[in-house]
Amino acid sequence: MHDLTLDPRLDADTFPITELPLSRVLLMNDARFAWLILVPRRGGACEVSDLSEADQAQLWREAAQLGDALKQALGGDKLNIAALGNVVSQLHVHVIVRHRDDAAWPAPVWGHGEAEPYDLDALAALRDRVLALVEGLTLDA
Repeated sequence: MHDLTLDPRLDADTFPITELPLSRVLLMNDARFAWLILVPRRGGACEVSDLSEADQAQLWREAAQLGDALKQALGGDKLNIAALGNVVSQLHVHVIVRHRDDAAWPAPVWGHGEAEPYDLDALAALRDRVLALVEGLTLDA
């Protein structure tokens, strides 16, 4: 495992939730959306192709399983998974549960309105929910 310093923008905009076999799990500080960010602990990675094939498969496994579990738990209508990196070059994957009545539907969440920061109770509740979901996943390669 490689040491990884989190990009300052990700650090400022998210809360740490947990660690998966490959990735840190962060929660975007925008209560309008159930929006997780996975950051592989591989220094210098900017693109998915910068990862080994095994790490690429593990990253997809983590994003898909965690996203699907969260979508089911929250009754989501759609799961958005994306790695853009246009603003933050450090490799990170957005895992966002979408609802047909959310603030941005059907458009992407990026750049839509102003973020609504979590209050401490809502943050703790979603963090606990994500941690419980992670316990039920089979993420090891």
